[in-house]
Formats: sequence, structure tokens, C-alpha cells
Amino acid sequence: MEHGPARRQQILDAAFDEFSDKGFRGATIKSIAERAGLKSPALIYWYFPEGKQELFYAAAEAKVTFLSVFKDPQPLMDAPPEHVLPTIAIAYLTFAADPTARRLFRLLLAEAPRHPGLLEPVVARGPLRVLGFLSAYLTKQIELGRLRPHDTRSSARAFIGMLIPQALSHVLMPQLQLDGLTDDEHIHTAIGIFLAGLAPHGREADDGGH
Repeated sequence: MEHGPARRQQILDAAFDEFSDKGFRGATIKSIAERAGLKSPALIYWYFPEGKQELFYAAAEAKVTFLSVFKDPQPLMDAPPEHVLPTIAIAYLTFAADPTARRLFRLLLAEAPRHPGLLEPVVARGPLRVLGFLSAYLTKQIELGRLRPHDTRSSARAFIGMLIPQALSHVLMPQLQLDGLTDDEHIHTAIGIFLAGLAPHGREADDGGH
């Protein structure tokens, strides 16, 4: 078929490769179409009517595979943190360990000083979306009595912040892997520390009496 999900994905893959190799300015609709094996560049506009900028956002977002965790977030809202937070952490660090993540990180790092406005929708679709979900989720957990009251905007950032050094060991700083800490070990310890710090005060008192 000329049109369909497979064709759209073909365009996204070609666009990501072109942007990675040539940067936003160097990649063109024509070169992306050629790389995707399209008969005409016009077909790209069938999927991405706004052109190269829209295609850049979509190509970047498509590579952030861990965002699939948040496609249907509602069922997660009532689940306990001991189940939800590891799910997010595993997806995040699994993505960071993928070679595609390194290419995406380098692309965004290169484009940030050249086209600062270009990254605003990328941030909105990625980091802000994740932080927004986490803040809402943690607020729900407070309402359920599983966590003590606190500013969930800060705890959402703190949770992701605990994962960033481990993610950087995959995408930018392999030297951080020299201590042998595995992703599973880090996730287990970090979430334990995080939840202990946010335990309801009554639970803290009970634990202290043991």
C-alpha cells in the first residue's frame, strides 16, 4: 500500500537517519524522501503536512520507546508505587541502553544551541509529559495514603534525577559503569530510598519501633 502505518514508519526511520547524519538544517524533505525510497517527496506531506519541522518532532518522539509506558496511563494511577516506579525505571534505562538513544541524544545536544525553539515541542512531548504523569501519579498515591503529603512536582523530578546518572552511563559516560553497578541493582536501591523518604509518617513511626 502507498499509504499506511508501515509507510509512515519508513518515513520516520529515514528522517531520523537523515537528521542524525546531517542535522536539522542539512536534512531536506527531498533527501529524506530519497532515503525512504519514495517516488515523490510530496508523499511526506501526506503524513506530515507542516513539513520538516513536524517531521523532526515525530521522528525524535518515535525513537523514545519508553514513552509507550504512558500511552494509556490511567490504569497505572491506582497501582502501588512498588509496581509502577520500577516499570518506568526499567523502560527508561532499557531505552538509554539502546544505541538509538545515543544517536538521539547527540542529535538533540547538537541542535539545542543552533535551534533552541526547535526543541520546545520535543521537551513537551518527552520530559514534560513524563514529569506531568509522575506528578499526577504521586498525587494520587498521596490521596490513597501510600505516600506522605509533599510537593509532587519536586518528587517527580527527584525520581527521574535518580535515574539520570545510570542513563548517562549508557549514552554519554561509559566510565560510570566501571563500578559494576547494574541497572537492576540501581533501580532496586534507588526506588527503595525514594519510597522510604516519602513513607507516610505513621508508617515511619511503626518502622522505627522495630
